[in-house]
Amino acid sequence: MAKNYVSKGDVIPWTNSTGNAVVSGQVVALGHCIGVVLAAIAAGATGSVAVEGVFTVPKVSAAVFVQGEKLVFDVSANSGAGAFDDSAATPATGDITGGAVAWAAGSDGQTTATVKLTPGNAAKA
Repeated sequence: MAKNYVSKGDVIPWTNSTGNAVVSGQVVALGHCIGVVLAAIAAGATGSVAVEGVFTVPKVSAAVFVQGEKLVFDVSANSGAGAFDDSAATPATGDITGGAVAWAAGSDGQTTATVKLTPGNAAKA
């Protein structure tokens, strides 16, 4: 192993600066990246966030997308907790595009989606 090896890179330590506690499974924006909280993190505390993997996450109910479609993470949807929208959505300030793709198709009325996080491909509006 290289002497400068740090980590596999699928989990990153994150300091919660949101002002509120976050719960396991919650999606958070980390700069230009999207992550999923692995265990509850109190406001101001540091915890582990997965930046790679496949997760079931909140979805904008009206969003419709095909498997493999690049998704938009709408940070203001779902009462401010954030939710994934289809690629036709116009990103607003703070939204993240390209940070995840649909693992499975999403249909109108669904409130969750299964997505694959794709670090290194995201842009922040």
